[in-house]
Amino acid sequence: MDASDASEFLREHHNVVLVTRRRDGSLQTSPSTAGVLGDDRIVISSRETAYKVRNLRRDPRVTLCAFTEAFMGPWLQVDGTASLVALPDAMDGLVEYYRLLAGEHPDWDDYRAAMERDRRLLIVIDPERVGPDRSG
Repeated sequence: MDASDASEFLREHHNVVLVTRRRDGSLQTSPSTAGVLGDDRIVISSRETAYKVRNLRRDPRVTLCAFTEAFMGPWLQVDGTASLVALPDAMDGLVEYYRLLAGEHPDWDDYRAAMERDRRLLIVIDPERVGPDRSG
């Protein structure tokens, strides 16, 4: 499996578990919804106050496991490095994220207000390794 295979999978299957590292080095997991940008980077929306965001500010390494709605079907793992894009810079990306996952919003002004009210940001992941590339 390569990065383009992972992007194709994530364009159809948005359920992921994101793994970040706590201050003590232990792992923290977060169920999330992921999309894929045109340049094959992975994007997740989060609240600025979430633990995963605090962890990523300290250590940008991430792992995510993506799977189908059926759960016990195809899946993939992506290891990479995350960057955080906060408001106001994140707003256009948050709109793009919504469109990737759900299409057009019935009221973009309401959506933008909700993103500000919820203090949303984008987690943008540059994939460095994807798999599985073998089974055993």
